[in-house]
Amino acid sequence: MDSTRVTEHPTSHERRQSAAGRPAAPADPRGALLRTSDQPSPQPGSGALPVQARAGDVSRGTATPCGKQGAAGGQAPAGVGLSASSSGTGSGTDVPSPAAPGAGAEHSQPSAAEPDPHRPRPAPESIPVQPDADQDRSARTQRGKERRTGQSLPQGGPMPMRRDGDRLRFVGAATRRIARGIDLDEIVMGLCRATVPTFSDAILVYLRDPLPVGDERPTGPLVLRLRRTDRIPEERDTEGGFLPLARPEPDELSAMTAELCEVRQGGALAEVLRGVRPVFADAPAARAALPELLGDDMAVPSGQRAILAPLRGRRRVIGAALFLRRPERIAFEADDLLVAAQLATHSALGIDKAVLYGREAYIADELQRTMLPETLPRPTGVRLASRYLPAAETARVGGDWYDAIPLPGSRVALVVGDVMGHSMTSAAIMGQLRTTAQTLAGLDLPPQEVLHHLDEQAQRLGTDRMATCLYAVYDPVSHRITIANAGHPPPVLLHLGGRAEVLRVPPGAPIGVGGVDFEAVELDAPAGATLLLYTDGLVESRLRDVWTGIEQLREKLAATAALTGPDHPPPLEALCDEVLDMLGPGDRDDDIALLAARFDGIAPSDVAYWFLEPEDAAPGRARRLARRALARWGMEDMTDSVELLVSEVVTNAVRYASRPVTLRLLRTDVLRCEVGDDVPQLPRLRQARATDEGGRGLYLVNKLARRWGATRLSTGKVVWFELNRG
Repeated sequence: MDSTRVTEHPTSHERRQSAAGRPAAPADPRGALLRTSDQPSPQPGSGALPVQARAGDVSRGTATPCGKQGAAGGQAPAGVGLSASSSGTGSGTDVPSPAAPGAGAEHSQPSAAEPDPHRPRPAPESIPVQPDADQDRSARTQRGKERRTGQSLPQGGPMPMRRDGDRLRFVGAATRRIARGIDLDEIVMGLCRATVPTFSDAILVYLRDPLPVGDERPTGPLVLRLRRTDRIPEERDTEGGFLPLARPEPDELSAMTAELCEVRQGGALAEVLRGVRPVFADAPAARAALPELLGDDMAVPSGQRAILAPLRGRRRVIGAALFLRRPERIAFEADDLLVAAQLATHSALGIDKAVLYGREAYIADELQRTMLPETLPRPTGVRLASRYLPAAETARVGGDWYDAIPLPGSRVALVVGDVMGHSMTSAAIMGQLRTTAQTLAGLDLPPQEVLHHLDEQAQRLGTDRMATCLYAVYDPVSHRITIANAGHPPPVLLHLGGRAEVLRVPPGAPIGVGGVDFEAVELDAPAGATLLLYTDGLVESRLRDVWTGIEQLREKLAATAALTGPDHPPPLEALCDEVLDMLGPGDRDDDIALLAARFDGIAPSDVAYWFLEPEDAAPGRARRLARRALARWGMEDMTDSVELLVSEVVTNAVRYASRPVTLRLLRTDVLRCEVGDDVPQLPRLRQARATDEGGRGLYLVNKLARRWGATRLSTGKVVWFELNRG
């Protein structure tokens, strides 16, 4: 019998050692001992995948045998050995002999006289291509048939993985592809693309519906939903496949199977899933489980041409995968069950982690959404627009926030802040500081006092709770803005003519330092100007410092304003988008909060303001003043309603006030009336009894006014109401 030379490519630059000088081979984790030249090969039927021999195992033209040979020269068992097994000679070592070019050896080893000019190549990152007929047919076949099973090989299709080295390389490449997925769909797609057509001709992946998250205990019966299918495209199909109908497209395979499957307790499918291990379709347990999973209309290939592999996560079974091969292809072998088990295990653990990641991302996204205002208010005399960008798609939470808070007297507080870091903790601290700022704004405290109380609150939250904040109050009647800063980048004011100005605001110390006084400045806010408040993520990155970014922002605003001309300010929404466009690919190191305010103001001709002495004649005088103002504005049709409501509110104020009462009417898109006094107690709406002489004033205001409210001031309170014009 002619002997076949068994050689291997070297896989490293290690110096070759003799058998005596090599250390003992370690034990295989699955129980098989890694073989050396002087150790016996594993027994047939062990089921373990042998480890590929190292380059150091080949010395002086003698190769370590890969398959076991008995004294009578028997064949090597199926699935054992990395190369084609040699004919038995009665010895444990094959002596190489000269061979003609194109002989049946799978690999060729350069001789010592002719060194190999090629360097060793690393293992491929993609799924390895199976050997074709021209490369490996002489070592695998005898007269057109597969040597170990006697079955005919497919013509023009994928060759079966007969070597354990093929299986190991396939499993390594497939698991790497599966592990690259970060969400559920990517992992399932990675499993399908890794197995079709290299390992199977088609695959069906079922997942639990709904998928449990973490330690959650699922409620209700176990239901599996068909998540994804994949198969060889139509041009690769041949007659006699496993599909019972005409060849559908790959996305039509799911239409031929049951989409939902309720697993019966104690049924055949439940037993297979509980066993966790993959099984062939001809196994007694799988024979009854597959019709329950697929439905009666789906024909399953007979014999060992289908593998049902349960998908088990960390704590429970979360689904199942079905691998299918056509009748004309080599059937699955016992070692393929190990491959299916590895694929199922890696996929299930990846799906489990993807579900956990999806839940965490959902919680973070909801947390950030609730921390920021859903909609901005529409205060009188100012228009607002905002933007928020997270630091990255995988970290959607951060410590940046913005807010706009209506204040008494048609004023509005504009707030922007930045808590150190962009994590869940930063977002939680940001939410507490934002709530504190809203509470302090409701007390109508000066901006510097608001920052002082925020600093105290940050110190109560912890010693390392640092944040920057800018707090501004805009008065549309006086066209003035008061700003206080706590270590935040200065705002930029875009004038109507197109000039962009960086406002000179005292920087102050960040919130949380403690023991620092804050200073407020009052500046002009002309009509048509736009104030831009932002966080440092917009102007600072690894590629530029903060002042360079501020100068670029100023130039960007001026260039955008030049496009609309000197008499028309740019639209707010478009202006915010243009500002964010200045960010380059490497400029997103931090999350970004942006708040733009367009100052329209209220013209002096649309404001009427009076002081009333706290006396019994004050309500009658208030009615006369309101009537004259409405006549001047051409709003006589609203006289009756305004006189009635003004009289009721002024009467309540005069009853308890000790200082002059203020009355102000504002004409904007609505008519707004404000009555202020020095009493801090806020009025409460109540239902008056039939015998009560009073208590019906606020009831009338609530019925007739568009909306109304009361706000406590440091010097008293303001009660206001609004009426629709015309």
